[in-house]
Amino acid sequence: MKKNLKIVPFVIAMMLIVLASNYLVQFQFNFLNLQNILTWGAFTYPIAFLVTDIANRIYGLSFAKKIIIIGFIWGVFISSLFSLKAIDLISIRIVVGSGIAFLVAQTMDAKIFDKLRNLKSWFIPPIVSSSIASFFDTLIFFSIAFYNTGVPWITLSIGDFCVKMLMALLLLIPFRLIILNLFLVNRPFSN
Repeated sequence: MKKNLKIVPFVIAMMLIVLASNYLVQFQFNFLNLQNILTWGAFTYPIAFLVTDIANRIYGLSFAKKIIIIGFIWGVFISSLFSLKAIDLISIRIVVGSGIAFLVAQTMDAKIFDKLRNLKSWFIPPIVSSSIASFFDTLIFFSIAFYNTGVPWITLSIGDFCVKMLMALLLLIPFRLIILNLFLVNRPFSN
């Protein structure tokens, strides 16, 4: 039972990230003249890679895959309930594009991270896996959600990817702190 409870905070985090990102991607970032380049969702979604990488580092690839699947199912379900418009084609495309991109990118991230996990440099697995997965996530999501809709999806996807790269670098700090803290807490005291 206790083993099953470990998954709960990861699933809740993933669900909230997907929900926030799917909702916020509908709003352009109207600061610094970036409204045609960036949406608010670009700032929340990269945290999903952090959750996957922490789960993978602590509990392994199999555990991370469970987080991805459960987070995906709940995330898409909840996102469909919180769409900006009741039933509109772009909202449906956002949910579908998000779901497909999420599954592909998060699975890719988990597998790449797992292959690199034993490298001596702690920062290489999360930055490489997040970078590669972010590229495919961006390409898949924006082409499904906004292609041929009048939304400037190419410029939005470029802006989104740039923010994901910046966030991947910034999220190395909490990744390192969380991993160090969890390993220190779980290590027995020595006299």
